Amino acid sequence: MTRGDAVWARVYYRNATGEELRSLLTLMGPGGRTVELHCAPAAHDEPDTCETPRVPSSGPTGSATAVAEFVGAGPVAEAPLLLRAGSERAPEARG
Repeated sequence: MTRGDAVWARVYYRNATGEELRSLLTLMGPGGRTVELHCAPAAHDEPDTCETPRVPSSGPTGSATAVAEFVGAGPVAEAPLLLRAGSERAPEARG
């Protein structure tokens, strides 16, 4: 997401499993800059969001990408990866 000179990542989700889940939302910008946010999706069937803090954009529009990962409960090393979703850069405008 962008507004003015700020950039941030947002994921919309609904945890209908009835179980504890963990998620990690990562915003990656130019030059290896990253912002990570751990979210704990509540075990209910209501839509919700997780959003990184807004940070100043350090590159041209569209240079940041985001990845959201949702994993099951249990020890981190054994938790199953349930979903990984990433953003795509917008196609370049052609004149």
